[in-house]
Amino acid sequence: MDFKKIRKSIARFFAFLGLNLCSLIIKAIPDRLIYGFACQIANLGYSFAGKQRRIALDSLTIAFGKEKTKQEIAQIARDCFTLMSKSAVELMYLMDKPELLKQRVAIEGKEHLDAVLAKGKGAILVSAHFGNFPLLLARFSQEGYRSSGIMRPMRDSRVEKIFLHKREKFKVKTIYSQPRKECVDLTIRALRNNEVVFIPIDQNFGTAGVFVDFFGQKAATATGPVVFAERTKAGILPCFIIRQADNTHKIICEPAIELVEGRDSQETIALNIQKLTNIIEAYIRKYPAEWGWIHRRWKSRPNS
Repeated sequence: MDFKKIRKSIARFFAFLGLNLCSLIIKAIPDRLIYGFACQIANLGYSFAGKQRRIALDSLTIAFGKEKTKQEIAQIARDCFTLMSKSAVELMYLMDKPELLKQRVAIEGKEHLDAVLAKGKGAILVSAHFGNFPLLLARFSQEGYRSSGIMRPMRDSRVEKIFLHKREKFKVKTIYSQPRKECVDLTIRALRNNEVVFIPIDQNFGTAGVFVDFFGQKAATATGPVVFAERTKAGILPCFIIRQADNTHKIICEPAIELVEGRDSQETIALNIQKLTNIIEAYIRKYPAEWGWIHRRWKSRPNS
């Protein structure tokens, strides 16, 4: 009997029940109380989710161990839990209130996206698991952009169905990262239809990616944005959503990047993924609590 698998199944079941309970509470309480409720959930999470807390502290130490004190690192970890909790609450709250979402999420740099789409080749929004990124896709869809996001399905299929339904309400298409061939085919089709495709490249990609520098350490990184851009001539734009002090959000869409040409295709991919990773790192350095530190970003190591 696989007790580890049983424990995970039990944990996911109670997490699913907790999500539904939180959803009911959020529907019942006034708007002014939802962020206080989120902070209480974050405090519980930080206290009892020992594994995720340790991963966050370890990841922050890898990134900032030579620059920040242990107290500063611990505070970023706490703030990260708080912002993740606020984001989860907002997904259940704002994505059921489209007009309120539109009021609370501003867009800066939309002209850069429009300039890319004017070429008719599609737009690749390169980003990270940074800020409340699902709101980014919903907000662009509200503006009339045909939008898709490449995502890994959540481990619990019941939770995945809940958030898939919310994305579908905003006409945001989900392109799952697996099966790989289907992901590639759907992404290329979307770009050739001059659509917007959101691709986060900030998670460990195992041996299938390319190793680039990220906070001074080699990190296995997905190559999709550059590969798709070379195949379709779509433009690549870095794009991030940042929480403001009043819990509204601002999407920043940067100008399209110019691809750097290497000596061969492999070097071209590596050079440009490094360029994009540098932009992601710069945003994380500026807003460290906005990034999901509970992921083991440097888990895979290069052979040499």
